[in-house]
Amino acid sequence: MRALTWQGKESVSVETVPDPVVEQPNDAIIRVTSTAICGSDLHLYKVLGAFLDPGDVLGHETMGIVEEVGPEAGDLKVGDRVVVPFNISCGTCWMCSRGLYAQCETTQVRSQGKGASLFGYTELYGSVPGGQAEYLRIPQAQFGPVKVPEGFEDERFLYLSDILPTAWQAFEFADVPEDGTVAVFGLGPIGQLTARIALRAGRRVIGVDRVAERLDLARSWGVEVIDMEAVDDVPGAILDLTDGRGADGTVDAVGMEAHGSPVAEKLIGAVGMLPDMLAKPLTDKLGFDRLAALKFAIKSVRRGGTVSVSGVYGGEVDPMPMMEMFDRGITMRLGQCHVRRWTDDIAKVLQQDTDVLGVESFATHRLSLEEAPAAYEMFQKKQDGCIKVVLKP
Repeated sequence: MRALTWQGKESVSVETVPDPVVEQPNDAIIRVTSTAICGSDLHLYKVLGAFLDPGDVLGHETMGIVEEVGPEAGDLKVGDRVVVPFNISCGTCWMCSRGLYAQCETTQVRSQGKGASLFGYTELYGSVPGGQAEYLRIPQAQFGPVKVPEGFEDERFLYLSDILPTAWQAFEFADVPEDGTVAVFGLGPIGQLTARIALRAGRRVIGVDRVAERLDLARSWGVEVIDMEAVDDVPGAILDLTDGRGADGTVDAVGMEAHGSPVAEKLIGAVGMLPDMLAKPLTDKLGFDRLAALKFAIKSVRRGGTVSVSGVYGGEVDPMPMMEMFDRGITMRLGQCHVRRWTDDIAKVLQQDTDVLGVESFATHRLSLEEAPAAYEMFQKKQDGCIKVVLKP
């Protein structure tokens, strides 16, 4: 089959690789009909290369048609149309029974000290081949895949794999009261959908970004936007919009890719040039991140408010403003999305006659799988108004 493979720092290519096969009784194989590039894939493209090997298949936003099932794949059957959550969970262990699917004890990568295995996301998370390919093997198929009803285009349900549940969790974790305000930092795919979910729930939404196309898109949905290139003090601007109090909840939808931390950016780039044996411990145990978005989120939330972090971070020695966080009594909620915790609720919204979250028109670029390498570069550099890329194998 053809698949998008990692080849080196900022280097990916589409190659012919072996077709996946059923390896465990609860596996399934799907023929991929749509797959997307996620902002988290950009971390692999540049920052986390030490944990990848040339030829690793990337991608974790995938849907398709079931081609083969193992004897213990539950009620899944050949011909079912499914969307695949990015984290791999069993549904029955101690963690899963409490809705903590991103911490599934059956698929935890204990050798790396990490949570549930993820599709296409480095040896830190199990080295499971990803879905930017013609076919995908799905472990724990008795629980993970979400069946998609007929009569809808792929893109109505594709984002159930990651960005919609992640945005839904980001809003839920922010704990914004019914008459409250949420400030969303980063208006990429997660930020845009978080804003739409919050607006649908009747909240006031302030969005912060530096890219004109992203600001314009959010504004068109009713978000009050702040261009961080046009203001000297982003938290101060949010305080001005909230009577000096701050937002009730803030969402960091950026993570380690944040702009505004030039020293950290240079250091991360330097680590990325080291041999893997040196880069791995520096990245995993002594890592540091670009914290501009997170610090803005902390400084913009009101006293007693909640900071929700959906952006991916990799550092362990990042300095945090602990005195300010303690004095202001803020709550922080963060972590990988527990996808299956939210999919049933989101599916009900997606099955409405009207596309209330605008997901069918969300992708700015629809390309073939063979065009994926150019799409990665375009997405990373925010060229051509790129907000979301959907690939068709």
